[in-house]
Amino acid sequence: MNACGFLTERQIQVLRLRRRGLSQEEVAEILGTTRSNVSILERRAMQNIDRALATLKQWKMLQAPVAVRIAAGTDLFSLPGIIFREADERGLKLPVNSIDILAELRKIAPHITRRRIIERSFDIYVTEDGEIYVEEVDESKSV
Repeated sequence: MNACGFLTERQIQVLRLRRRGLSQEEVAEILGTTRSNVSILERRAMQNIDRALATLKQWKMLQAPVAVRIAAGTDLFSLPGIIFREADERGLKLPVNSIDILAELRKIAPHITRRRIIERSFDIYVTEDGEIYVEEVDESKSV
């Protein structure tokens, strides 16, 4: 690992070269290794990036001033009002509108709604910057 993150220097080299459009074979030739090794380095780098993104998402959700559990059966169009009420209670003015909230929800969690009805319970988190995160509730693990 390097001092600044979860990627090794070699993984960074591979990702930079691949980002430039080079094939794994070309990267292997430049780095003096095999295509198979480049493939492994690239795959592990992507796994590290995915873990880092998941960790960052969890951190942002923990820090979000608006966190609301939305029950299955809730009308989708009532969701913005619920979120804005929570924000108002915390003295927070969100930089998003109702359409932004509904569009983002459809983008990040299209499988939790059917027509206008929320089919699966979930927690929704909204940051001060208006970022929206969704985490499905596992009903079998009720706290």
